[in-house]
Amino acid sequence: MGTATPDESEREPAYERAAQKAIRDPEIAYRFAFYMVTAFFLVTTLFPFYWLLVLAVTPNDAIANMGILPKFITANGIDPSLFNPEVFLTVFEVVPFHTYVLNSLVLALMTTVIVLVIASLAGYVFGRLTFPGRGPLMLLILAISYFPPAAFLLPLFRLFTGNVDIFGLSSPTIFNTPWSMVLPFSALFLPLSIFILTTFYGQIPDGLEDAARIEGTTRLGALFRVIIPLSAPGVATAGVLTFISVYNEFFFSFLMSDGQVPRLLTNFFANQNHWSPIVKGILGYQGQYAQFYNLMAAASIVGVLPVVILVVIAQEKIVSGLTAGALKE
Repeated sequence: MGTATPDESEREPAYERAAQKAIRDPEIAYRFAFYMVTAFFLVTTLFPFYWLLVLAVTPNDAIANMGILPKFITANGIDPSLFNPEVFLTVFEVVPFHTYVLNSLVLALMTTVIVLVIASLAGYVFGRLTFPGRGPLMLLILAISYFPPAAFLLPLFRLFTGNVDIFGLSSPTIFNTPWSMVLPFSALFLPLSIFILTTFYGQIPDGLEDAARIEGTTRLGALFRVIIPLSAPGVATAGVLTFISVYNEFFFSFLMSDGQVPRLLTNFFANQNHWSPIVKGILGYQGQYAQFYNLMAAASIVGVLPVVILVVIAQEKIVSGLTAGALKE
C-alpha cells in the first residue's frame, strides 16, 4: 500500500487528516483531550457561580425570560435600569443575613474543633497501636457514616427535648441551643476524620515518636508535639472537609432550632434560642406571595465566600492531604 500523494491527501476529509496526524504524534491527542476535559470542568464548575451573579445583579422583575447573557448588557453598553449591584447591601437590610452566616460559622467551628480533637486521639490509637479487633472496630466506626441522618432524628429530638429518662433522671433540654446541632454533626462527620487521621498517623516513623518519648514526653505530648505537626496536611484536610460539611448542613440545623434569629447582632450570644443556619437565611427571602430570586442569589454568593476563602488559604494542605500515599518513594 503506497503513500498517499499530496493531491489525494487534500481530498481526504478533515477529520481523517486530523486522525492520521494524531496517530503520528499522540502528544497532540493527549493535549486536545486535556484541554477538552479542563474546559468541561471549568464550565460545569464556574457556570453556577456566573449564573448566581447574573441573577443577583438583575432586578427581580426583569429576571423572567433570561438568556445566557445578562439583560443589562446591551449594544449601547450597560443599562443602569437592569443592573443593580446594591443588592449585596439589600440582603442585609431585608433579612439579618449576617446573623445566619455567623450562626453557621460558629456551629462549623465548634464541630470542627471537637471532631479534630476526638479524631486525633482515635487516629493515634488505630494508627499507631496494635490491639485485638482493631480492624473490625474501624469498620464499625466507618459504618456509622452510611446511616442516613434522618434515622437519628426522632430519637435525638426526644433526647434533646428532655423526654428520655436515664436512671430515673430526665435528659437535659438542649433543644434550640448550639449543642443540639453540634453533637449530631460531630457524630456524623467523625468517622471520616478518624479514617483520614489514622492513615496519616500510621505513616509517621516510630523512631520520631520514640525520640520524643526518650526526651521525657508522654504519648499525648508526642501526639500533639510530633505526630500532629508532621501530619498537618491530613489534619487540614479533615478539618476543612468537616467545616464545609457542617457549614452547608441544613437538615439537623433546621429541625433542632426554632427557625428564628435575633434582629440585632448584639443579641447573638445573649439569646441562645436562635441558631438557624445560613440556608434558612437564604430561604427567608421567599415569601408567601413573592420570591426575591435576586436576593436569594446574592445571599448565596455572600454565604459561599467564607468557604472560598478557607479553601484558597488551605488549598496546598488539602491537595497534599488528598494525594498523600499516591506515590511510593
